[in-house]
Amino acid sequence: MKSFLKYTLATIVGVIIVNFILLLIGFAIIGTLSKLGEQVVDVKENSILRIQLNNAIPDRSSNNPFSDFSLFSFKPGISLGLNDILKNIEKASRDPRIQGIYLDLTDIQSNFGGLATTEEIREALKDFKKSGKFIYSYANMGYSQKSYYLATVADSIFVNPETPLMLMGMGGTTFFYKDMLDKIGIKVDIVKVGKYKSAVEPFTQTEMSASNREQIEVYLHSLWGTLLQGISNTRSISVDSLNSLADQVEFRSPLEEKAYGLFDGVLYEDQVLALLKEKCGRKEKDKLNFIKLSDYRKASPSSTKFVKEKIAIIYASGEILFEQTEKTIGPELAETIRKAREDQNVKAIVLRVNSPGGSALTSDIIWREVSLATQVKPVIVSMGNVAASGGYYISCAADTIVADPMTLTGSIGIYGQFFSGEKLIKDKMGITSSVVKTNEHSDFGGGYPLPLPISNRPLTPYEKNVLQKYIEKGYETFLNRVAQGRHMTRDEVHEIAQGRVWTGKDAVKVGLVDVLGGLDDAIQIAAQKAKVSDYRIVEYPTEKDFMQELLNSFSASIKTNILKNELGDYYETFRQLQNTLNMPEGLITRIPYDIDIN
Repeated sequence: MKSFLKYTLATIVGVIIVNFILLLIGFAIIGTLSKLGEQVVDVKENSILRIQLNNAIPDRSSNNPFSDFSLFSFKPGISLGLNDILKNIEKASRDPRIQGIYLDLTDIQSNFGGLATTEEIREALKDFKKSGKFIYSYANMGYSQKSYYLATVADSIFVNPETPLMLMGMGGTTFFYKDMLDKIGIKVDIVKVGKYKSAVEPFTQTEMSASNREQIEVYLHSLWGTLLQGISNTRSISVDSLNSLADQVEFRSPLEEKAYGLFDGVLYEDQVLALLKEKCGRKEKDKLNFIKLSDYRKASPSSTKFVKEKIAIIYASGEILFEQTEKTIGPELAETIRKAREDQNVKAIVLRVNSPGGSALTSDIIWREVSLATQVKPVIVSMGNVAASGGYYISCAADTIVADPMTLTGSIGIYGQFFSGEKLIKDKMGITSSVVKTNEHSDFGGGYPLPLPISNRPLTPYEKNVLQKYIEKGYETFLNRVAQGRHMTRDEVHEIAQGRVWTGKDAVKVGLVDVLGGLDDAIQIAAQKAKVSDYRIVEYPTEKDFMQELLNSFSASIKTNILKNELGDYYETFRQLQNTLNMPEGLITRIPYDIDIN
């Protein structure tokens, strides 16, 4: 009887707790939904647009309030896309109510390193300055190298007295797992084409190959050189001087850095706010009219007439897999391109690519639709932070390819990796197997007794030879796709391919990219080629029905928030390992690593 009462009471308490949690979630959902109906924001006269880039910057803002929902605060995140950031900086330049911009910076987060995203925002701010309005930048918590690069476009850069800037250049560490895999009894069979296709190296070697080191050194120097040149141009400090500061890494005080010309003032935030009041002609007792970028995008728009002709921006963001989601590219993107091709009112297509690649099959399906679209209307590719491997595959058929100088692209190559754990499964875990088959190779590749992509045996020489031929055939297809789109010979493409990664700046020199620029430049080129001057922008893919995606997005958000909270700085390592284990089947066209640059 006591046990019955104990379990009954436990059940009742459990039900109460679950219902309480559901009630909280319900209130959060209601609060979030209520925000969808917020009224248009009113902008006061003599306002300052405050730009804080504290959240990750995707290429496109999401209308799904649960895409960045915080389980712990029960509040929706505010993640502005690059499209909205650029659009509203341009809008502010024309808005007489906006006197200037206050860049409140610490670090800038974006996918695949974020340097090209930073560059596009920087170019938009340079255009903003042509309006005669001011830009002040301040960092209370200190600048990263990336955020400082953005800040150097400002008229004046200020910093907290206790937060030095660490200019140290760009570098990274690659870890190798071969010895670890040997110890636990896992073998890796590799099939690949291209001496620079180095994604497989961490599992097959104990140190970086010479060819991989060569390509990384070249593109890191290119990225760093572009960043230094930009700082040099706006701060009037020579590139040699900046490199010298980076070589002599030390904790210099902000006052010392000011003497080098890196800052215009070393102040606390209240002192910077006082300068802003003076700049706006306000008295010391007056309040500044700040408006956040997230609010300004809801500011009352100027009256516009309906325009029939359209330029479609189609976003291809994330890894290329077998399903289209908010963060991945799937075969459904081909259907989106087809609809834009068949829409008579769409006069040109801008394909915005921000992808490290993935499935070769999905890439080819999308490539086909891009190729067909170019036959009826201009198709311009705008490359973001990375458009490499499969990301380049889906781009190469376009009429014009536009890339940022710091875009990572190329990586034209294909590989496949196959893990087997015969020693682990049989010798250490005691799992044995028996095979029954109808044909000689019915058990191709072996079986998978564990909930991991690890076979019970290595590939046979025959199987590996079959796969190698398959990879080589896929590589030849890739080369021919690029040769056709770029008007080059197969051998010319092969010379610059072999899995090699290029920056946008260097990709122009070798013929993989036509023009250096950002999304706005791509739109202008599209309009010129389509011979339209009066047009409106439409964005695709159309977001799925809100209620249809609500539960999926919310559950995924909860899972991600819990993992991030528990793993902290190690979450990114976990995510990369998970991506490796969940790599799509078949040929893989993906850049060899994820990029994270500060």
